[in-house]
Amino acid sequence: MTALLALNALTVAYGKLHAVQDVSLQVAQGERVCLIGANGAGKSTLLKTVGGLLQPRSGSIHFASQSIGSLPGHAIVARGLALVPEGRGIFNRLSVLENLELGAWLRRDRAAVRQEIATICERFPRLGERRNQPAGQLSGGEQQLLAIQRALLSRPRLLLLDEPSMGLAPMMVEAVFSSLLDAHRGGITLLLVEQNAQLALTHTDRGYVMESGRITMENTSAALHDDPQVRAAYLGVGSL
Repeated sequence: MTALLALNALTVAYGKLHAVQDVSLQVAQGERVCLIGANGAGKSTLLKTVGGLLQPRSGSIHFASQSIGSLPGHAIVARGLALVPEGRGIFNRLSVLENLELGAWLRRDRAAVRQEIATICERFPRLGERRNQPAGQLSGGEQQLLAIQRALLSRPRLLLLDEPSMGLAPMMVEAVFSSLLDAHRGGITLLLVEQNAQLALTHTDRGYVMESGRITMENTSAALHDDPQVRAAYLGVGSL
């Protein structure tokens, strides 16, 4: 199967510190792929680099068979790849509506954008009720839903998500992952970074394990879930 996203020997550094080292991975169209690992493993750095927020030191990034490693973030979004960053990246002083509109900034079909925003406000009543209020007044879970819906308004082919469950109550985690499942059913490919390995492996088809900036394992999510090393290191349980 042809890869929608392909990283080859990717290295990213902060000065002399190599946060990502010689990483190669692929995500096929329609897949749900997770990247798990401990804090500081390089997962967020990897997503930021794919999303155009950081530049790789070496290696390549191809999206839909086109090189994007040197492109700025807005050009990558225009090609159909959107990032929901760790911390959500909400503009706190702007209204909920203004945040949503920014997600569709590059689109010209304004009538369709308005309809899609109306649908979002209907599906997520809390966002609809507070559409004219500052987004910073939303709860953490509501902000995460807003960030995801804002990214989806760019109509991406691939959605990158960095720690979408971080700091959320269980009910909001369920709502967030339900929205991601709906997006996937709608044809959007997902690449998910998630420190909650149980959650990540339950909601994806395939996964990679990252340690100290390198990919150390890859397999189906079910196989990784049952792997004794993964269970001991990331799921908090012993071998089967």
